[in-house]
Amino acid sequence: MRVLVACEYSGTVRDAFIANGHEAMSCDLEPTDFSGPHYQGDVFDIIGNGWDLMIAFPPCTHLAVSGARHFAQKRADGRQQQGVDFFLKIANTDIPRIAVENPVGIMSTIYRKPDQIIQPWQFGDKAQKTTCLWLKNLPLLTHTDIVDKGDFYIAPSGKKLPAWYSNASAKVRSKTFQGIADAMATQWGNL
Repeated sequence: MRVLVACEYSGTVRDAFIANGHEAMSCDLEPTDFSGPHYQGDVFDIIGNGWDLMIAFPPCTHLAVSGARHFAQKRADGRQQQGVDFFLKIANTDIPRIAVENPVGIMSTIYRKPDQIIQPWQFGDKAQKTTCLWLKNLPLLTHTDIVDKGDFYIAPSGKKLPAWYSNASAKVRSKTFQGIADAMATQWGNL
């Protein structure tokens, strides 16, 4: 199977598919963190290259509810609409099977409700990170290894947050957990 992993620089999902015998390429404006097939540039340069499956991680900066306090400014200056347009262009691409990933955000209202909401702890990683999946011609992911949700801490604001998240950079927070990547590769790669 030919798999495009759009908007991924970590190589985590790409490498999970390669490990399962698929031809996979990641694509992002940033260089890849780990050596492997990667196109550094605009995903729309290569999106029409005969992919069987695309798993896309469009930027959530202007879409996620975690940044809701900035929505008015982002709507006013057009950043939010740019994020919406990019998400929709990815989701409506002419590829037979598509999964689009994003956190809880405005796309549930603007586009449609996600087909599935998953957590890393449902796939063997002791962490909480609510992840929405919009699917085209793909089954829901089956949980592979339900474990503890991991540690939490109370932020100065009083909000309860996952401990892994507290000291993580934006780059680390955006990376797909290995258990989810492996489930995507084994479950969707066998269609």
